[in-house]
Amino acid sequence: MRYPQTFIDDLKRQADIVRVIQDYVQLKKKGANWMACCPFHKEKTPSFSVSPTKEIFYCFGCHKGGSVFNFVMEMERVAFPEAIKIVAEKSGMPLPKLIDDSRYEARKAESDQVIELNKWALEWWEQQLESSAEGKIARDYLKQREIADETRQTFRLAYAPDSWDALSIYLRQKGATQEQIDKSGLVVKKEEGGSYDRFRGRLIFPVMDIQGRPIAFGGRTLKDEGAKYINSPETAAYVKGRNLFGLNLTRDEIRRQSFAILVEGFLDLVVPYQFGIRNVVASLGTALTAEQVKLLARFARKVVVNYDGDPAGVQAAKKAIEILLAEDIEIKVLVLPKTDPDDFIRKSGASEYTDVRIAESPDSDEYYRAVRRKAALVRSGSLDISSPAEFIGEHGVSEYSRRRHSTAQSHIQFVIDQAVQNRNLNRPAEKADAVEEVLPYIRAVRSRIQKREYFDIAMDSLRISDAALRRELWHSLRLGPDSTRTEQKIVRGTQVKPTVAEEQLLELLLADGQLRHKLLPRLEAEDYDDLPTAGIFRALVESERAGSAVDFDFLSRSIEGDPIADFLPALLMSAPDDSEADHPETRESTAQKCIDALRLMRVDRRIGDLMAEMAAAERNGATDLLDKLSTERLELARRRSTLLPQAQAVQTGQ
Repeated sequence: MRYPQTFIDDLKRQADIVRVIQDYVQLKKKGANWMACCPFHKEKTPSFSVSPTKEIFYCFGCHKGGSVFNFVMEMERVAFPEAIKIVAEKSGMPLPKLIDDSRYEARKAESDQVIELNKWALEWWEQQLESSAEGKIARDYLKQREIADETRQTFRLAYAPDSWDALSIYLRQKGATQEQIDKSGLVVKKEEGGSYDRFRGRLIFPVMDIQGRPIAFGGRTLKDEGAKYINSPETAAYVKGRNLFGLNLTRDEIRRQSFAILVEGFLDLVVPYQFGIRNVVASLGTALTAEQVKLLARFARKVVVNYDGDPAGVQAAKKAIEILLAEDIEIKVLVLPKTDPDDFIRKSGASEYTDVRIAESPDSDEYYRAVRRKAALVRSGSLDISSPAEFIGEHGVSEYSRRRHSTAQSHIQFVIDQAVQNRNLNRPAEKADAVEEVLPYIRAVRSRIQKREYFDIAMDSLRISDAALRRELWHSLRLGPDSTRTEQKIVRGTQVKPTVAEEQLLELLLADGQLRHKLLPRLEAEDYDDLPTAGIFRALVESERAGSAVDFDFLSRSIEGDPIADFLPALLMSAPDDSEADHPETRESTAQKCIDALRLMRVDRRIGDLMAEMAAAERNGATDLLDKLSTERLELARRRSTLLPQAQAVQTGQ
């Protein structure tokens, strides 16, 4: 009895030999390899070398070497089966049941046969693309997408004729049996018996294993009929979620640059590669899996996720982040406007795409309003977000590279940006939802130091300033998720009481219909949008527009579910009766001073935000941004001096 050879092969492929050996010796990177003093003999000068690319270790002093299994066998003094268990445990792979050798040999033979048929199919499809009359539709498409012949040959792009049985006939002529063809995944079996070619009238993208053998295919329609893409089913040679498109071509460059760009689609890899960006891999259009991440981690521990910027792409990116964090990968996220990496590189060039820098995270009200405005534009279709291939086509590779350098974000900032879209952080319940959305991505971080750093960034960005609440949320990261308790903590800890100015203004407006007619048109939405009592102000504005009576029932219905609803009875009871009424001019003057006080507070909040942004810009040497922020601060200071005299008569409570 033995472990299945397929499992041993997968384990060897996915196990990171550097990470396994680092559990025993302290390695230091030297060029493409890692060096250390040999653990098998005494030495002062390191002669022990580990090659992640070749998946071997070797000591130039004592001449011991071999695979990751050989190393564990030597270090742990165990036999091969026990070494498999240890490596599997370190790599997070569950052990399968033991089998006898005959089953493995049969499976391997079937896998080899599938690959052989795939080779025949690919060679024939390549001929169809290059010389057949029908293949002109694919040649024209590649010309339209500006895919060079050299690139086509590198990726072995091909064309499957629009025929139900042309490939099957060719494979039988090559000597394949119908049973072998049925098991290859190249045909679809009919319920009534027989089969038909799976790929018809499609541009073919071959999926190669790490050795460059065709194990599966993706096919793109060229006639806008049926599914845009179809892919090979699982076979003896191909298991979904275990391979990365293009890795056989890009692994050396990924290792050289120490980071990989992760994209979704075939062309999102092909186009950047053509323009010289060759540290790219594609997740084959499916959700990223832990096995794919482990495979990628053999070549780089840093990843830039560059999925499409539409809602589906954003969700896929967030799922990818969780999988990558579980493997302790350093992550940045790049979202491209109006295009994908392919189109971006075409218009802006490769160097612009290559320049990735982490975008600073603003901490101002205007930042959150901008994020929400951008989200609304994307939903309405006024602002398109695109994939890498489209972006390169429209903007060029240099612009793509520039964006990658200047706008790629840390994963935590990307998650925060998504969390604050369509949410008002001045409303405790919405703030709680945003925090709940962000916390899992912090919890998934392995390093305690990084986890704390990301936690502090998130709390600052989401405006959780209460020290006791931050301590509770930090402890909750270690205890595991509890959505109900967390939301209650945040709502309780962030509930803001109305200021004296807004209370006094509302009391006057509720008591005097004529005053409402005069003052409500003067109010701007931004005067009250961020106030705890914003719901009541909106209800008053709506009543004025609709001509509705302002009473407890109307206001209660308007703010149902808003925490400020508990404040409404006290507010109505505090509103002065007609017998207590001041002179109308006095009331109007007092109300205007309250408005000025609220506007002054808003200016003060923005000035406080600006000071933090200016400090960050100065730390990062962003002189242009610092000048811009300084100018805005001067303008706000002038506005403040105008508002201050009118607002001083009102006790704001701040």
